[in-house]
Amino acid sequence: MSTVREIMHAGADCVRTEETAADAARMMARLGVGALPICGKDDRIKGVITDRDIVVKVVAEGRDAGTFPAGDLNQQEAVTIGADDSTDEAMRVMSERRIRRLPVIDGQRLVGMVTVADLATSVPEPRVGELVEALSRS
Repeated sequence: MSTVREIMHAGADCVRTEETAADAARMMARLGVGALPICGKDDRIKGVITDRDIVVKVVAEGRDAGTFPAGDLNQQEAVTIGADDSTDEAMRVMSERRIRRLPVIDGQRLVGMVTVADLATSVPEPRVGELVEALSRS
């Protein structure tokens, strides 16, 4: 059985809670990603911000992305996965929480991100199909 560490994208960057939604958008564009972990001053993960969050919760609401704090887009609870957890555990968490990207931590330190695409290229097809089906339910 594979571990998350074996398939993750290593070295994920964080947007800080005090940075703006526009800062997050620029970082996503520069890195070519659609989501970033949000980290507080204590370097702990507070949540994840997606490009969709910026569009739906900031731009579409008429808010100024240049002044809207990225930290205000935090979820109630940061959902993460341990680097040494199994890929099966990652799929279980993603299915239950209906999320497509998970920050990967080693202790409390961010070490990467794992996505549905990462799992699709490393896990047997039927299992990934179950994950995609769970994520597609409304």
